[in-house]
Amino acid sequence: MLYRLLKIPAALSFWIYCRQLRVTNKAMLTAKGPLLIASNHPNSFLDAIIISSLFKRPVYSLARGDAFKNKWVSMLLRSLNMLPVYRTSEGVENMEHNYQTFAACKEIFKTDGIVLIFSEGRCINEWHLRPLMKGTARLAISSWEEGIDLAVLPTGLNYQSFSKFGKNIDLNFGEFIHKKDLPRDNGFGKSINAFNQLLHTTLKPLVYEMDKNDTAALKQKMGAPIAILKKILLALPATIGYLLHSPLYVTAKKIASKKIFDSDHFDSILFGILFLTYPIYLLLIGILINSIAGLSYWLLVTFVPFSAWSYMMLKKQF
Repeated sequence: MLYRLLKIPAALSFWIYCRQLRVTNKAMLTAKGPLLIASNHPNSFLDAIIISSLFKRPVYSLARGDAFKNKWVSMLLRSLNMLPVYRTSEGVENMEHNYQTFAACKEIFKTDGIVLIFSEGRCINEWHLRPLMKGTARLAISSWEEGIDLAVLPTGLNYQSFSKFGKNIDLNFGEFIHKKDLPRDNGFGKSINAFNQLLHTTLKPLVYEMDKNDTAALKQKMGAPIAILKKILLALPATIGYLLHSPLYVTAKKIASKKIFDSDHFDSILFGILFLTYPIYLLLIGILINSIAGLSYWLLVTFVPFSAWSYMMLKKQF
């Protein structure tokens, strides 16, 4: 229920947080299951939010198991269609719980559902495809062995920045991988390796390879030029948007920058803070300006987000 309630607001929030969200092969967003989305993992839980909010059908996401330790947090995450998957670094004794999660995934597949898995395993902010873990291969191959006609969708997420709002994001889809694409009678171990090689080859062109210091390459690949006329028309609302939203953004950024958080999670935490607090902030701004200037409250709650969008469109990209 919570997943359905938050899906539309999450999709709308990208209108303010992201300058452009470009999707190749948009037809994939209407795909039906059984489907396993196999994605790279550059930006923590923001990766899952983007993919889940864009797909027409519900998407179940596999998330790091240690986030489910607390009973109440676990209930919250599961209500958001998230399931735990454990790595050896989170305790070998927890690895057996992955069998339960994979079994749950197969039940989802049997009802033509969709599951998202991050095939690299760990999140790192970089423009690079890392070696793939074996979890995606194990889930796909074991599902095929149980007669589930599963399709695997290679997916590449690419961000212009991992530290600023108003970013450009490219979501690239590859071609489906089916059971028939793997060699037959190869044995489970060799099939795992063959699957990972195939998935890596398919993901490679979908994930941009750039050095973090190569600004020129980043501009060429991820830039989004703004027309001069658009700059002129948005100049005034952009200035207002900067003034109105700076207190919220500066505060959210300070919280997200605290040392208690992993630096690779900064962007996701910043998005989460803004997502949760912006409706309250918008309400307070509307009431304040209405009481001072007597302007229409509903006009304000329409204009204020537009002013934030205007500033985002004009702010420096690199």
